[in-house]
This record gives sequence, structure tokens and C-alpha cells, in this order.
Amino acid sequence: MEPHAVVSHEEWLLARTAHLAREKELTRARDALARERQALPWERVDKPYVFDALEGRMTLADLFDGRGQLIVKHFMMGPDWEEGCVGCSFHSDHIDASMMHLEHHDVSFVAISRAPLARIDAYKARMGWRFRWVSSFGGDFNYDYQVSFTAEQMANGATYSYERREIGSDEMSGMSAFLKDATGAIFHTYSCYARGADSLIGAYSLLDLTPKGRAETGPNHNLTDWVRRHDRYDGTGR
Repeated sequence: MEPHAVVSHEEWLLARTAHLAREKELTRARDALARERQALPWERVDKPYVFDALEGRMTLADLFDGRGQLIVKHFMMGPDWEEGCVGCSFHSDHIDASMMHLEHHDVSFVAISRAPLARIDAYKARMGWRFRWVSSFGGDFNYDYQVSFTAEQMANGATYSYERREIGSDEMSGMSAFLKDATGAIFHTYSCYARGADSLIGAYSLLDLTPKGRAETGPNHNLTDWVRRHDRYDGTGR
């Protein structure tokens, strides 16, 4: 960390209040962006997706669990993976605490991966998570929502985060939102990928308050520089 300016309280307060004006600009811009997002058009989902769940086979409509809105976490865990992606796991550590509030505000949450249900359940139990997590193994859901990729796509480029690019993994992450209306019709309303879900990670928001910030300084310059699955940290908190 480079040497930092140390000033009097009066100078500190002047700099802080100047920065506060910028923070308020961002807050207003973020609120406006959210309104634009909620005004985006929807696309109707007519394909009959089916998933493996602890309760048995479930349709996309079943995953709403009687609510009108559904958030899907596209969790990176392929059919032959023994454990889930470290980044998706980092994000998922934040989910259970939100569930009560989401469910009392007409929103259900589910994680979906291509790993078979037995592997999902084993990893979920290891992590101690409570949210619903189902398997799309053998179906089109992950491919249709551009978070899983065929060998041909891996070789020739694939669309991820709305751009055609080289993909280094056959599984990628994302978030999607759906709505079910009074007639039972389902609509896809939003999806985001890659850093589009950064704002959903509470630990990042807290780190952004600190002088060192996220401190992702290499070699990958992302969360893999420091994040571990929560059962892989030592007990010292150091």
C-alpha cells in the first residue's frame, strides 16, 4: 500500500464531503438504472424445462414455489465436478441470510447447475447452505441461458454476457430473473453475467469501504487471488 496523505480533521472533512457529493450522484444513477432495468421488455418462456430436485422432478413453474417472481443463480458446477466454483460459492455464502426477506416479498430463489443432484447435495451439505439447488443435467436450460457450452462452442467461440468470445470453461456463472403472471405464463425478464453480479456480494460492498479495498492484486486480479471456499480458510482469521 502506497503512503497516504495524513491531514487535519478540517481537511479530512472537506475531502470527505466532496466525495459524498459523488456518492450521491452514483446512488441516483443506480436508482435510475434499476428503474430502466425493471422497464425492460420480457420474453415468454414456452420451453418445458424440467429439473431434478430433492422433491422429485420439478418444472420451471414449480420453482416459483407459489410466488410471482424467481431469481436463478446459474451456479458453475459441471457434471463431473466434485465441488462448485469458488466464486459462485463466495456469492452463495450471502444467500441464506436474504431468503426470509425475499420470500416475504414475493420472490423465490434457486441455484441451478448441470451437476447431478447427488453431487449438488453433497457439496451443499458440506457448505451448510439451505437455499434450493436443483440439477438441469440432461436438459437445455443452461445452454439456452448461455452459461454452459458445447465442445464446438468451446472450439469456435460462444456467446457469453451478450458477446461472442473465447470461453475457457464449459461452465460459466450468471443470474436470471423470471416472472409468473396470474395465468401461469412465465417470462424471462433479466439476466446478467460475469461482473454483472458483483453488487450482490455483500463482502465486496464491505471491502469497498476499507482503505485497501478488494486488494485483488495478482496474479489473476480477481477474487481467485484470495477467496477460498469457506471451509478451506484456517481458523485464525488471518
